[in-house]
Amino acid sequence: MKNSMLVILEIVKKEFYQIRMDKRMLGISILAPFLQVLVLGYTATTDIKESSLVVCDQDKTAESRTFIEQFTNSRYFIERYAVDDPDEINDLIERAKASVALIVSPGFGRKLLGQQSAQVQVILDGADANSASVLLGYATQVVGSYSQSVVAEYASVRPGSNLARILPEPRIWFNPDLKSSNFMVPGVVALVLMIITMMLTSLGIVRERENGTLEQLMVTPIRPYELILGKLIPFILIGFVDVTIVLALARYWFRVPMVGNLGLLYLLSLLFILTTLGLGLFISTIAKSQQQAMLIAQFFFFMPFIYLSGFAFPVENMPTVIQYVTYLIPLRYFLVIVRAIFLKGAGVYELWPQALALLIIGVSILTISVLRFQKKLE
Repeated sequence: MKNSMLVILEIVKKEFYQIRMDKRMLGISILAPFLQVLVLGYTATTDIKESSLVVCDQDKTAESRTFIEQFTNSRYFIERYAVDDPDEINDLIERAKASVALIVSPGFGRKLLGQQSAQVQVILDGADANSASVLLGYATQVVGSYSQSVVAEYASVRPGSNLARILPEPRIWFNPDLKSSNFMVPGVVALVLMIITMMLTSLGIVRERENGTLEQLMVTPIRPYELILGKLIPFILIGFVDVTIVLALARYWFRVPMVGNLGLLYLLSLLFILTTLGLGLFISTIAKSQQQAMLIAQFFFFMPFIYLSGFAFPVENMPTVIQYVTYLIPLRYFLVIVRAIFLKGAGVYELWPQALALLIIGVSILTISVLRFQKKLE
């Protein structure tokens, strides 16, 4: 029994020694979990505050302005835009510049003064079903509170008279049934594509290095760029096969509506695949083994991307500093692209900022990775 304990103790010492000597593993073991908990503590919240609001006041009376102030004075909504034509709301919501729209119809103030029921219209972006449900509750609460204050005011002035009411007419665009699967499944498409292409690239190259076949290729008269292209092209094709499979499951198994252009989705998926392949190639230049490659990918890419991309938690709820960091996350842009094409039928006009960001990030990452890989070959 005593000898067994001594053997176990020696193994424990050896493992700690290896971790201490391997700086990469030491960083993954200590630094990565710390950063994960720190980031999650700030971002893992379901509360929605300061949502972007577009206001269309067609009445333009003191009563309508007072009513709108009930929204803007709350902590739930911030008036980002004010329009005169309700048709302008469509573009703002479709391009995700506003998530809530408030339309006050003409005659709103006159009806209130005449102690008649007045209607207002609340429009929500239903692409994110969970957020839309929460925002609908907030809007209903604000309208109900103001309606009660109006009723109390007129009841005190004119007891026994007919009392005015404000009746909200909520309308939910892009996801009328508020199915959370319609929002989450397109995000899973992007997430699976990222994991598969990045892991295949990094593990494939590291495995060849472990087996010694990479060194055998290096002594052959193959140019570095030929070797790199020969290794990346198969993974690009596999990425497109994965896109097809996941899209088919999303459409025909989960019944997620596909409103937009499928060809545009494939084209923009290529930009994202180039980014993930570049990251996989970069990981292969750092990792010495397949285990290290998996740990690096998981702790420094997969988990931060999930937390900071908007896949699980709204970016708008994160602290300002972290929001700036999310601009470096390619998954953030591709999530917007996938969900917008699936649910909103968005086209190039609406998605060119995300496409441009993916192109810049993808080219930068792929260039850095190729240069590092060439240096390793030399």
